[in-house]
Amino acid sequence: MPVKTKAIALVALMAALANILSVGITITLGTFTTAIHFSQLPIFMAGILGGPIAGLMTGAIGGVVSSFVILPKIPFIIGGLAILGGAAGFFTKRFRPLFAGILAWLVQAPYVAVTDYVWFTLFMQRTPQTAWAVIASILILLTIEAVISGVLAEVITAYMKKARITL
Repeated sequence: MPVKTKAIALVALMAALANILSVGITITLGTFTTAIHFSQLPIFMAGILGGPIAGLMTGAIGGVVSSFVILPKIPFIIGGLAILGGAAGFFTKRFRPLFAGILAWLVQAPYVAVTDYVWFTLFMQRTPQTAWAVIASILILLTIEAVISGVLAEVITAYMKKARITL
């Protein structure tokens, strides 16, 4: 298969998987309830296996369901996930998948904070204090998801190397 065909297939598969994994799993601990998702994992994998452009495209396409179906029509998510995938592909050139994923999240986090602040204060008419309280909880949850997804990406890529699976 030509390289371009492999790249398109990788982006299509990982973007579809990212959209599927964007559906959250509800977790309840006492009175605390949240939803956790792992759409970052296929976005990391696309960046790791296909490079920055594949990661960026996967993040953008893989954010469609989160942006327009699951959450209340927040188009900023697409840009954030594109940044995440592109950064993961960029950092994979120098770091192991786990660290590339964490560094990619650190690049994406300011974008999430700023766009969520704009969303909550301008569009949702929340006070700045309320907006920052919600954003802090979102950033904590996304950090946990990014670390778990980074660990899984590390394991999956190690298995792929051991099994001599290449793209």
